[in-house]
Amino acid sequence: MADNVMLPQWGMNMEEGTLVKWLVAEGDEIGKGQPLVEVETSKINSELESPTSGVIAHIMETEGSTVKVGTVVVVIGAPGENPPRPEVVSRRRARTPRPRSSAPAAAGARRQVTPVARRLAQQNDLPLDDISGTGPNGRVTEDDIRAAIAQRDKPAGRVQVVPAARLLARQNNIDIDDIEGTGPGGRILVEDVERELADSPAAAINMDLVAETVPLTGLRKTISERMAMSVHTMAQVTLTTEIDVTELVALRDSLLSEWRAHRLRPLDLDIMIVAVADALQKHPRLNAHLVGENVHLLKDVNLGLAMAAPDGLMVPVLKDAASLSLLDAARGMRDLADRMRKNTITIDDMSGAGFTITSLSSYDIDAFTPIIDPPQVAILGLGRVTKKAAVHDDEIAIRSMMHASVTFDHRALDGVPVAEFMRTLKANLESTNWLEPKLGES
Repeated sequence: MADNVMLPQWGMNMEEGTLVKWLVAEGDEIGKGQPLVEVETSKINSELESPTSGVIAHIMETEGSTVKVGTVVVVIGAPGENPPRPEVVSRRRARTPRPRSSAPAAAGARRQVTPVARRLAQQNDLPLDDISGTGPNGRVTEDDIRAAIAQRDKPAGRVQVVPAARLLARQNNIDIDDIEGTGPGGRILVEDVERELADSPAAAINMDLVAETVPLTGLRKTISERMAMSVHTMAQVTLTTEIDVTELVALRDSLLSEWRAHRLRPLDLDIMIVAVADALQKHPRLNAHLVGENVHLLKDVNLGLAMAAPDGLMVPVLKDAASLSLLDAARGMRDLADRMRKNTITIDDMSGAGFTITSLSSYDIDAFTPIIDPPQVAILGLGRVTKKAAVHDDEIAIRSMMHASVTFDHRALDGVPVAEFMRTLKANLESTNWLEPKLGES
């Protein structure tokens, strides 16, 4: 018995998907679980897998079609079975017609039209003489009629656009209809919009108004390229929470005299680094790399520490941070900063981070949205510590407060594990009793 495979609903908010590329053809023998077609939705790109073994009997939708959830996209039959093509009412939002391989029949010749195609054309008031058939000997098939209907009914100027490209065009007041897409079926990609931006008259600068031109070169160019890749290729989401760090500040102040012998002045960030490392041990899914379709959970907690450099942002790595005492973590961070200033930092010092901390606390910034450094899947942004009135023990009191924000790649993580990590981090920073074993030297 034939199986009608429908577009599934991947997520509660999914309503439709675009069939980017078919991975099978009619007549192919397939196994259960074999990918059938690449599907793009507003949140993810995925592959629709076969629910059964059999033979591809009918491909119901062409590449580039955007169809509703529940639409039959392919029919799978048993070997030797020839199931009839189901009569399915099209629920496409938009569709790219398939190319025509045959010319219309010569004048006076009898058109070769399948009965289903002829009936469908009559029901939709579609003249058969204007349709080129793609079947054997130029035969007009149901697919030809449906493609012609979609083309006829498609709103003028409607094109297939990836969401990020549409947003970028809207932000820069670019008419999406003026852009030539280079993606599958003429789909407009982010790169196409960026190319249009570079070539548009609006991009031309009146040099009489320019005081100085600073080219993107070296490290600054590398940072620019990595950040653009990060934003355009990841599904980035940011969660923010407010933390009472009154006890943390008190602990920092209590270490002033003790650390003087080590020629170190304790910083809030020293304690935060150790707190983050502890939280990552308890929530290892954030200490990971996303490479292709695989999420690699890392053995050690190697923390990237974003630091300002003359040419841009550099991120040296504090290795095996979870094993360090508070004092050793502070020493390690200052050693990295010192070697960065002296330009003696090595490639090894900059490699291997599974999670990054970036702080703007020195610049009077309360909260911000950090950008992930791929292939990492998450990054923590720390705002300034400021005193404000807050509820503590059911009373209004002046407390030291700060905001912490985690940006994560929704392809690798959902919101719940990130929220659990932030809850642990918040607990670590609000009560420093857990730090007692780490107050000495490693």
